[in-house]
Amino acid sequence: MDWQVYIILCTDNSLYTGITNNIERRLSQHGGQQGAKYFRGRSPRQLVYLESGHTRSTASKREAAIKQLARADKFRLLESDHNEIFGR
Repeated sequence: MDWQVYIILCTDNSLYTGITNNIERRLSQHGGQQGAKYFRGRSPRQLVYLESGHTRSTASKREAAIKQLARADKFRLLESDHNEIFGR
């Protein structure tokens, strides 16, 4: 199965990192307040990062690694070649 790691820019300018095997469904869940508890009190603004080609295990490990990054490093990641939506 093709799992993806994603980052969403929120209305409070925070960055939310997650994993999914269906990005459209997951974005809909977050927007409808059915996703992560993180979106109680804030809303998703825009998908800013997407990285595909993972198994569930490797996506979880990548998510954990991204969550450990400093905010500045996350913004550098958004502009990297790893980001599949960069330049769209």
